[in-house]
Amino acid sequence: MRPASLTWATLVLASLAAAAPSISRRNNLVVHERRAQEPRDWVLTRRLEPSAVLPMRFGLTQSNLDKVEEMLMAVSHPDSPTYGQHYSVKEVVDTFAPSAETVERVVEWLTESGIDTERLRLSKSKGWIEVDTTAEEAEALIDAEYHVYTHVETGAQQIGCHSYSVPEDIREHIDLIKPTVHFLHRVPTPDQVQTDNLMRKRSLERPSTHIKLGSKVKADGTSVNLPPSLANCDEIITLDCLRALYSIDRKPTETKKNTFGILEFTPQAFLQSDLDMFFANFSPSQVGKKPTLISIDGGVDQTNMTGFDFNGESDLDLQYAFGLTDPQPILLLQTGDLVEGASFNNWLDAVDASFCTFEGGDDPNFDGIYPDTLPGGFDKPESCGILKPPFVVSTSYGSDEASVTRAYAQRQCTEYAKLGLLGTTVLYSSGDNGVAGNGGVCLDGNGNPVTNGTGIQFNPDFPVTCPFVTGVGATQVNPGSTVNDPEGACEQVIFSGGGFSNFFEMPQYQAAAVKSFLTNHPPPFSGEQFNNSGVARGFPDLSANGANYVVAVAGEFELVFGTSCSSPVVGSMITLINDARLAAGKGPVGFINPAIYTEKFQAAFHDITMGGNQGCGTPGFTSTEGWDPVTGVGTPNFSRLLPLFLELP
Repeated sequence: MRPASLTWATLVLASLAAAAPSISRRNNLVVHERRAQEPRDWVLTRRLEPSAVLPMRFGLTQSNLDKVEEMLMAVSHPDSPTYGQHYSVKEVVDTFAPSAETVERVVEWLTESGIDTERLRLSKSKGWIEVDTTAEEAEALIDAEYHVYTHVETGAQQIGCHSYSVPEDIREHIDLIKPTVHFLHRVPTPDQVQTDNLMRKRSLERPSTHIKLGSKVKADGTSVNLPPSLANCDEIITLDCLRALYSIDRKPTETKKNTFGILEFTPQAFLQSDLDMFFANFSPSQVGKKPTLISIDGGVDQTNMTGFDFNGESDLDLQYAFGLTDPQPILLLQTGDLVEGASFNNWLDAVDASFCTFEGGDDPNFDGIYPDTLPGGFDKPESCGILKPPFVVSTSYGSDEASVTRAYAQRQCTEYAKLGLLGTTVLYSSGDNGVAGNGGVCLDGNGNPVTNGTGIQFNPDFPVTCPFVTGVGATQVNPGSTVNDPEGACEQVIFSGGGFSNFFEMPQYQAAAVKSFLTNHPPPFSGEQFNNSGVARGFPDLSANGANYVVAVAGEFELVFGTSCSSPVVGSMITLINDARLAAGKGPVGFINPAIYTEKFQAAFHDITMGGNQGCGTPGFTSTEGWDPVTGVGTPNFSRLLPLFLELP
């Protein structure tokens, strides 16, 4: 969907001189962004043809960004007199819209450089200016060189530039420009390869790793002969195990008012037969129940491709979210078509119309761009603001922080803060490779990826490092232990992702907890291995079990591991808390981090003091008393957490 024209800036545009016939380059250009990482396994093939059309998007510096944490704390901290007084959509848009001066200065730069005002469009939130240019025009405008890169194994192609510049006097008015330095580093899987070598874009984010064991839990049709669940929770996690571990005991009553969203990225999709197989064994009254499909940019619950790689994530998320919140309806935020796919920004577009059409960083190198012109693609306008943000959104996907630029990450992170202001709890799993990134990749001294897990620098995840989301790590019932014994950090098959951001500063709400960890339990690593500045955002924020989940996948029961098990479980508990608050005539809890870090709320968490999160050739961090970068503040005790949130206004 094309943004609205520059109607509100008509006076500004009317005062500008007529457009010059060609692009003229200013002399006072300064580098604005450089590529976060040099591409691995991609070969620079050629300069991009001068006539190639680029959808240039100029992200304008938003207003009041320096106040976003203060504003979010005011509606989220339990001691705040305005707790729970969430913003309206209009209030959020108006608060962060760029100033008239910023719009005027950037438009003036573009038109004086030779771009006719008729070509410019201003987005609905007034946050982005868009213009389609040729590569030749773009290169002259921002002093860049666009190249085509080809993947050495698959032949997939994409474009990008190493750096770009803007006039020094304009820099303070520009957050970022797209498409430029952002590069898809992940090696495409076979289903991602564009066989005709068109520049197709696929989602960078992949599900947290789920491990399929060689031996499956025995099944006979739709029934399974499992031993009593509570006696074997160290080997097999079921709904009953989770209820016992976290004292979950509530039947929802406000299901028509409450909302719980599960985010999935196509081609990952659930199978109804799997849901029914799981329900038949563990929640018989729910047989036949299915989620409400919210199709975002052509998202489809496809059934042509089946198996663990295509159904494991979605089956897991829905089976446990449904089971723990019965009879709460579940919204399935199915994002991206089967041809192009999608990224985090695409679902953010769907819940916030002001973020849409390159709002917040939609980028052809990362995000799905719709309408999709490829054969079989979603050829309708992109899904802009089609859904009111659910009260809780659980996301079991993630990418490496180092794979994006700071500007890209910051732009998206600000959007999560806006959702918090609106009253939404956004949960992200923290990763399954300990202190390493996806696939066990670490970083060298220059921040570039190093294979084989031997890098000297830890590789934190994103978006979980954004201080305005709630990061969820993984724990386990230790072998030989019961649900009545303390859990440890997950060290079976996967290691709970955790550490410190290289991009984001420590938020106010976790300052005391993180500083206590660094002072009383200083990690045995240097600043070359992790951000030990003492002022970096630490993650995760809390944890839940992430080992040995029984999941029905493609007609068979599997044992599944990952922090992506943990996220929907925490999301289910927050949904039940929201249900109780709605029943009491109150609103949803929204952003929970400022509350769970307070001293009062510590009694509502099981402190995890065993286990670590090894990676990058090291033992990683260690679980210890209080918050730690393995399991956060610990695992929730629902029976204690509920009354604390009910006490709040």
